[in-house]
Amino acid sequence: MNKISMKPRVIRAIDLFCGAGGSSWGAQKAGVEIVAAFDLWELAGKNHHTNFPNTRFYPTRLEDVNISEMKKDLGQIDLILASPECTNHSPAKGNKIRCEESKNTAFQVTRFARELKPRWIVIENVVSMRRWSRYQEFKKELEADYHVREEVLDSSDFGVPQSRRRLFLLCDRQRLPDPTPTISGRKKTIQPIINLNGAYRWSPLRTERRAAATLERAERGINEVGPGKPFLLVYYGSDHAGGWQKLTRPLRTITTLDRFAVVKPSPEGHLMRMLQVPELQLAMGMGGMQFEHGTRREQIKMIGNAVCPPVMQSVIQHLTRA
Repeated sequence: MNKISMKPRVIRAIDLFCGAGGSSWGAQKAGVEIVAAFDLWELAGKNHHTNFPNTRFYPTRLEDVNISEMKKDLGQIDLILASPECTNHSPAKGNKIRCEESKNTAFQVTRFARELKPRWIVIENVVSMRRWSRYQEFKKELEADYHVREEVLDSSDFGVPQSRRRLFLLCDRQRLPDPTPTISGRKKTIQPIINLNGAYRWSPLRTERRAAATLERAERGINEVGPGKPFLLVYYGSDHAGGWQKLTRPLRTITTLDRFAVVKPSPEGHLMRMLQVPELQLAMGMGGMQFEHGTRREQIKMIGNAVCPPVMQSVIQHLTRA
């Protein structure tokens, strides 16, 4: 008698606030089909299309989407991925005025969920989103139809050579999601992905044009690691770490700004350069993704806005394993 092989149905997902596609890439690695993606930033949409040419991209405000009509085109959706606007939640914005209208776009996630009724939702944001005045209201809207687990996950616990703590809300219509397991063992360091050879252009560290604050950071690093070892300078930091870090630990959090420089010794004195897009990609766990559009600064912004794909892959694999 012939045996019939029953393959599980592919999980179909949409990605709200998709950016260049970090969440989409992680979901795809987990076996999910990315049916559609949404983002207002046209440049991010171009990069998303490069990596997901078969995914329908909507370059529009979520508020303007007619979900009922969209559903006729897309069919059944099993999973919603969403990384609502985070700049106005992030402490990196400092004392600047926060835009409540921008924060409120998070409620588009629940609007889409009510219409599409997916089995699962995964929401990612900065940890400080929990201090938002409407955060509990937002969670209650989710809990009207879903069992919700709130987690704070660090990318360095998932094989990513970067310390990046982010809030995840895992939602399942049928059961309370279990905690997402992390990878045991030593954390990956940034050292293997830093190119210390001649692939990129270097300049002397000590020049008259170099900012005094940069030289102070460098001197602190040299005094700590010794004159014969490379290290990283860290700009725009507020953790009182001295403005530098060793290569023998995960990279500090990548932001939308160009904030990391590598310093190395040479016979002519110490040299330095900023980290480049391919190195930052690897530090995000974005190996294999293509960034073909935008300037270097714009590409760094897209990377800094993204979700680390290995974290999203682990979250989805565990959430949907049944």
